[in-house]
Amino acid sequence: MRTLGMALVVGLMVGCGAAGSPRATAPSGGAGAPGDVPAQPGYYPAAAEASPATAPPAEASAAAASKGAAVAVAPPSSSPPRPELRVLPQAGQLTAGVWDDNRNFDFWKPYALRFTENNGRDFAMFTASELEAARVQANAEQSARSELDVQLVLDTTGSMGDELSYLQSEFDSIATQVRTRFPNVTPRWSLVVYKDHGDVYVAKGFEFTTDTNKFRSNLRAQSAGGGGDTPEAVVEGLSLGLSQQWRSGANVAKIAFWVADAPAHPGEGQKLASVIRDAKKKGVHIYPIASSDADDAAEYQMRSAAQMTAGRYVFLTNDSGIGNSHAEPHIPCYNVSRLDHAIVRMIQVEMSGRFAPPESNQVVRSVGRPNAEGKCQLSSGMLVASY
Repeated sequence: MRTLGMALVVGLMVGCGAAGSPRATAPSGGAGAPGDVPAQPGYYPAAAEASPATAPPAEASAAAASKGAAVAVAPPSSSPPRPELRVLPQAGQLTAGVWDDNRNFDFWKPYALRFTENNGRDFAMFTASELEAARVQANAEQSARSELDVQLVLDTTGSMGDELSYLQSEFDSIATQVRTRFPNVTPRWSLVVYKDHGDVYVAKGFEFTTDTNKFRSNLRAQSAGGGGDTPEAVVEGLSLGLSQQWRSGANVAKIAFWVADAPAHPGEGQKLASVIRDAKKKGVHIYPIASSDADDAAEYQMRSAAQMTAGRYVFLTNDSGIGNSHAEPHIPCYNVSRLDHAIVRMIQVEMSGRFAPPESNQVVRSVGRPNAEGKCQLSSGMLVASY
């Protein structure tokens, strides 16, 4: 497994965020809500909330808010951070692209066929008729939802150290943006973390809750370690996530963000396919987020999960400069934005039932030269759609 990447950036930004460079800090602000921390950066204990002694001075926060800028204030030199205090990096820096294989099914089919032919039966997880039925269902007219269940399924092996630290700092920005876009919705959040056989745990979960403080504390208590080889306990992690208490109503948007950089173990293709079928039956849409070191097998399994369950494939990019190099996906046309913006946009799609392109001021970079309609023409003449 790869070693951990760059040293973490000091400070934690909380708030809905502003567009711009992926390294630019996002503005703080926004009214607080029960269960949410104040919209300001700071230092946080490993498994608790920031104390008043570590919060930025009110004058500095007010000045920053008036100028639309975030201010990270370190503790005074006379009061250095206590050893138990944990510094999280600044949010809003991870960058990602998004791809929809159901909107680009004519591109997906030959890719999937080539992969299974070259890699054997273990990757022939679904029949052609299953793939086609999933395409039809995903592309059919969707209704808006009024409730939201969001689950984070997170690989916490050693190679995920950089991503884990940044994801821990992203949650407040994501929660704030969701609350702003959907003020009448009270989301439920759940967490599943997994490693591999022989590690301190294989998979463990924290049930759905509307208490964002509780979810935040559970997320920030996690650490990366273990693994040791490329495949991880993907099947166990996703299975545990599906066993949690998802709501069953048709008005509930059910989203599982699966964040990982490794595939399931060799020989587990059919087990993984069974888990993905279960997710489809429950109406859970899987949104994989491929991290650095994700190889071809991981990309194929993640895209298969998204295609079958009407999710989308999200992948981290090198635009952030964070962590090890991110492999270029086998995808010809996409826009790069901040990860928190991409996640909130996917939640918006699920809640509204309508396609939502990225806002122009959120696009960091475009690949494949999308036209005004968001489509790229390949050398074969095929048109594919960016997301």
